[in-house]
Amino acid sequence: MMAGGDGLAVAGGPALHIPVLGRHAVGYLKPRDGGVYIDGTFGAGGYTRAILAAADCKVIGIDRDQTAIALGADLVEQAGGRLTLIEDRFSNLETIARDARHEAVDGVVFDLGVSSMQLDSAERGFSFRLDGPLDMRMSAEGPSAADVVNAASERDLASIIYTLGDERHSREIARAIVNARTDEAITTTHDLAHIVGAILRHRAGDIHPATRTFQALRIFVNGELGELLAALQAAERILKPGGRLVVVSFHSLEDRIVKNFLADRGETRAGSRHAPEVRHHAAIFQVLTKRPLTADEDEVARNPRARSAKLRAAARTEAAARRSLPPRLLPHLPTLSSVLKGR
Repeated sequence: MMAGGDGLAVAGGPALHIPVLGRHAVGYLKPRDGGVYIDGTFGAGGYTRAILAAADCKVIGIDRDQTAIALGADLVEQAGGRLTLIEDRFSNLETIARDARHEAVDGVVFDLGVSSMQLDSAERGFSFRLDGPLDMRMSAEGPSAADVVNAASERDLASIIYTLGDERHSREIARAIVNARTDEAITTTHDLAHIVGAILRHRAGDIHPATRTFQALRIFVNGELGELLAALQAAERILKPGGRLVVVSFHSLEDRIVKNFLADRGETRAGSRHAPEVRHHAAIFQVLTKRPLTADEDEVARNPRARSAKLRAAARTEAAARRSLPPRLLPHLPTLSSVLKGR
């Protein structure tokens, strides 16, 4: 998620966009000459520009948004062979790195959520501020938000909106959506925003009543939480000892997944006299942020979206990666396929 530029010098000239908590993120990443880094959420290229400016290193930028990859072509040229852009999901970063002949990398950074570039594009359907098709897909593939809104049962819609949007009026919203679509399909962002706005009171200074519903649908349509967990595991496997992992999140569920994953991987476990069969597990990550970093008042004033940002960082140890995961890292939700069948 990007903020306005502040004149940071980068490869190819001043950055047009600076990521939220960008300086802190690059500081924890510690780019070094000769290093290889993965920007798993390339977006408008803010992190990549800063990494390339910090050291004579290489960056692999990944984004499943083909528009982001296309707009990054100039930066690829300016970087003089130090930047490779790949259109793909960031959960595939291990395969991407190895296909590029890197068996291990020095750092991985994730800037989660939706970018300003996507929010400001009406045709992408991410924002209720601009009227456009109710799409919300980060790539051009798979079902859209309109597909979900028009096919899901009232119960599934309520579950999605409550769990992923933290919306306490989820049942009323789901009921209103189902009632509205019996007359006509819900196909635009303004259609959905009007339905939600008609049942929730909105006072000056409050967030728009449709904010949480839009957020929930976006996360669900793109499978963002599952992607995040898979990407964290991939980073664990591809980072070399001493390599850094930095994650900036904007949603409490995202931050909880990162926090619990790093807590699990940061523990040293051993068998006990009560359970001697339990194998010893050395810590896989050294957590560098006991508490998440947040944006200061100046950054929030420049970019209100920074208000909810949290940064966590960790350093990879020499311990072998593990396949097992702690239970209940992901919330219980219906699958996308079952939702589209109205079950």
